[in-house]
Amino acid sequence: MSPAPEKKHDRRPPYQHAADELRGDILKGQLKPGEQMPSIRELQDRFGVANMTARSALNVLRDEGLIYTIHGRGSFVADSTDRTGESTPGYTPPAWYLAKDPKAARNEEPEEGTATSVTELLTALRDEIRALSADHQDLRREVEALKAQRQNPQS
Repeated sequence: MSPAPEKKHDRRPPYQHAADELRGDILKGQLKPGEQMPSIRELQDRFGVANMTARSALNVLRDEGLIYTIHGRGSFVADSTDRTGESTPGYTPPAWYLAKDPKAARNEEPEEGTATSVTELLTALRDEIRALSADHQDLRREVEALKAQRQNPQS
């Protein structure tokens, strides 16, 4: 895995830069399917970013289907793409990507492998909402833990 560059030559937000670096590591095979992603703390140190920025980078990769998260265990590299970056059969792009597809907007024939029905699109949205809900619950627990720690600093 490559460290964050010394100078920031691009104008992308830090979370996008981190997501791009991690995506490259996955596509190059440096992070293999099933392998655990670096922790939030490790990402903070590697990229010199805040906690929420590191989480946002992982959220981008999760939305793209490159990683998945197991509550209480961490994030892992998904088995949805091969090392060339080509999608495997059965991979469905995230709903936000499908909504931006220019062919879909022009009512042209969609490419093979994309969601073509309203039911598939709604299923993808439901899954995204569930993931966001889980993230929301994690953040609420973190806030409660921080509040408790602030009230009782001896622990």
